[in-house]
Amino acid sequence: MTTGAQPSTSALPSAAKRITVRYFASIREALGQGSETLQTDAATLGALRDVLIARGGAYAESLARSRAVRMALDQTLAREDAALHDGAEVAFFPPVTGG
Repeated sequence: MTTGAQPSTSALPSAAKRITVRYFASIREALGQGSETLQTDAATLGALRDVLIARGGAYAESLARSRAVRMALDQTLAREDAALHDGAEVAFFPPVTGG
């Protein structure tokens, strides 16, 4: 007899999420916008970065893997493996140095 267990959520394909993406400093200048809202199937911050790079042009240049880019998820610095969720706020910005 089976128990009717539900499959693990990690085994299910990621569902589209509506997220807000904010761009700061030189990235904002290069893209010509400070924010946008988009639907994405990206599961992590790194995957979202790759989706944006794939747009080409200024996105590919300013978010390129060869460039140092900081990321935040819901206003907290995060690594590329941070999981995205519906309603997330993501920020991309260059490293900040002070003197």
